[in-house]
Amino acid sequence: MAVIDYRSSWATEFDALATRLGTALGDDAFAIDHVGSTSVPGLPAKDCIDVQVRVAVLDPARIVSRFSAIGFRCRPEPWNRSEVSAGTAYRKLVFAPPVGARTCNVHVRESRAGNARYALLFRDFLRADDGARQAWGAFKQRLAASVPDLLDYGQIKAPATEILMAAAERWATETDWRGVHFGP
Repeated sequence: MAVIDYRSSWATEFDALATRLGTALGDDAFAIDHVGSTSVPGLPAKDCIDVQVRVAVLDPARIVSRFSAIGFRCRPEPWNRSEVSAGTAYRKLVFAPPVGARTCNVHVRESRAGNARYALLFRDFLRADDGARQAWGAFKQRLAASVPDLLDYGQIKAPATEILMAAAERWATETDWRGVHFGP
């Protein structure tokens, strides 16, 4: 597993994915957001675009059907069905692209859920704070160089992410950050 320097092409690749997903999902998608490290200019990342699709209600059968129609596969792992953000568990679904397509993870979350807010706060905080962005990028590069297994990498990164997000929450309070409209 490699964490590479930021690529400006990630934004364009996200736009293409968002257009494809928006066309396929129609009104089911309240918003489609570029999230994760590839959404932060200047931040090193794994070369995998993270997309957040915000929906009013997480209806697994309907959503899986919509994604399957365009070749996306629902990830079966338990951690791709539920996640903890700020100490609270939330439902979600994660989809992988069709075989041979651009590597991405598409996270489907309810628009008003804390995990949707968390993804946007992570992105916006690191976009706004140069020091945090540089430190987070350096941490991820050192971790990837010493821990090549993706599962181990994620387990080690998780507690550090909690520390980063505590700083993000302080920043949100100080700047009155409210993110984008969180939907119906």
